[in-house]
Formats: sequence, structure tokens, C-alpha cells
Amino acid sequence: MNFSTVRWGMIGAGDVTEVKSGPALYKTPHSELVAVMRRNGAKAADYAKRHGVPRWYDDAEALLHDPDVNAIYVATPPNTHAEYAIRAMEAGKPVYVEKPMAMNYAECRRMVEVSEATGQPLFVAYYRRRLPTFLKVKELLEAGAIGDLRFVNLSLYQAPKPHDVDGSGAWRTNPAVAGGGYFFDLGSHQLDLLDYFLGEIREVHSVVANQGAYYTSEDVLSASFRFASGVVGSATWCFTTGQAAETDRTELVGSLGRITYETFKPSPVVLETSVGIEKLPFEYPPHVHQPLVETVVQALRGEGTCPSTGISAARTSRVMDELVQPYYARTARS
Repeated sequence: MNFSTVRWGMIGAGDVTEVKSGPALYKTPHSELVAVMRRNGAKAADYAKRHGVPRWYDDAEALLHDPDVNAIYVATPPNTHAEYAIRAMEAGKPVYVEKPMAMNYAECRRMVEVSEATGQPLFVAYYRRRLPTFLKVKELLEAGAIGDLRFVNLSLYQAPKPHDVDGSGAWRTNPAVAGGGYFFDLGSHQLDLLDYFLGEIREVHSVVANQGAYYTSEDVLSASFRFASGVVGSATWCFTTGQAAETDRTELVGSLGRITYETFKPSPVVLETSVGIEKLPFEYPPHVHQPLVETVVQALRGEGTCPSTGISAARTSRVMDELVQPYYARTARS
């Protein structure tokens, strides 16, 4: 690829596109958002007007074949990621797709196969790979700041959302739309970061349950895993705790110290060694997708590479599938 300007067509225009991603497409150098599609035409038109997008559609096929569009951003729920990404690549256009990459690992493999067959690049919106917080964690690990890494501990505890408790629901807890529950939505970011820092996870074990009965998907998951490097890890995700117990903590422990960080808000990276405790503060950019989008644009212009591809993101989906499979196999029999 050697684009002069990347001219994006965006499929889906929900909340994630308002601040996090949509503006990144038109504020990045050599990048423009030229068309947006949503099945509700009035909402597509409203988004286009508010963001200064020249054209809007209520039909994906029309956007995919717009001759002025040369790249596609898929910002729909996961149940249509594979469909739209594959159609875009078969139409000769590279794709940037929301996370998790697809409903399951099988869909991810198919997307990668189409990318390879068509020669169209496939990128995935694991944008934390380019945020300063996590670049610093990677830098510290690679510099040996905590010596040889021994193990990883990850904890994410959240209270139920009001729409969980009152039964009004949300697509993120509907396995038919999201592939799983909040673990798929949030845990995917955390597992992708571990893949970025430490490489591929090869072995996983899990206990998965639904304790709150607010929805049918998993709401608690306890896991142990081993990386190809030999580093071991453990993790617990729970989405039915009390607010006082809410926790977001990842701990990387090595032979010389420890690094801790939070995944979902811009809190300091904490480095603990024999020298003492150092807290390294960072802020998120206004549009959190933009640092990653910049690498996508650079890759399409032949000026660099993007650290989040279909190949790397598929690894995260494989791990998630292996972790939740016992729960869904059990519930399918009951």
C-alpha cells in the first residue's frame, strides 16, 4: 500500500465513534473521514452533519463501493465485524475493525485468510498498544527494570450496571451479539496488552460462572495461563461486586521488582524496586484511537507499521475462546 491520503468510510456510528475514534480519522495527518453508514439513515445524517462528513449512507454496500472511499472502519457490534470486514477486503479496501476482532476465533481466522488472499491489510482497534501509559510499561520491561519476569496477576472487579439490574439489558452482555459478556468487551483489551508486552499465551485454564443472574453470559471468570516464554499468569474478572470492591490492577512481578498499572483510566504506572517506588503519571489523548490510527495511516502510506493487526488480535480471541468454552459448553447442555 502507498496511499497519498486515506479516505475512510465508517460503518456504524455509535458512542465509540463520537469522541474516541471518529475524530481520530479526520484529525490524523493524511487521513479524512469522507462517508459514514448507519442502518438508521436519520442517525447517519445527524452524525455526518455534526462531524463534517461529506456523505452518509443507510446501506453498507453503497458505502463499500463508494469510489472516493479507499479504506473502511468497522465500528459495529462484534456480530457483524467479520461480515463487513470481509466484504470490504473483497471490495479491494483495507480495514480497521473494532475490538474484539470478531465473535470468535474461527471468524478471526477467516478474516485473516481473506486479508492474505486479497492482499488487503487488516488492523484491529486495540488502541492501548499506542497509548503512552502502556508504551512505558513495555519500555520498562524491555529495559529489564524489574529483571526477569516471573509472573502476572490481573484483577478487574466491577459492580453491575443499572441496565443489568433493571433488566433493560445491553448488547455487550448478549453472547449472540457480543460473543460473550463484559469479559469479551473489557478483558480483551487486557489480554491484548499482555500479548503486546509478553508475547503469545500458549496454555490456559479457567473456571467460569454466572453468579448474579442478570444476563446469560459469564459474569465471573478465574484463569491461569502460561506464555510461550514460560512466564505464568493468573487473572480474575468479576462484574457483580459491590462498588466498594471495584478494582482494576495488573501486576507484573520480576526478579528485581514489580510494575503495576490500571487498564481503564489514566492512572500512574508504578515501578517498585530496591531503589524505591516511582510513580509515572500519564494522560490519555483527547481521542484515544488517534495514536493507533496514525500508525494505520502510516502503514497504508508505506511509511511504517501498525502494532495491532488481524494476526495479533486473533491470538487474543483464541485465548478468550479457550477461557470461556467450558462455560458455554456447559450452559448449552443445560
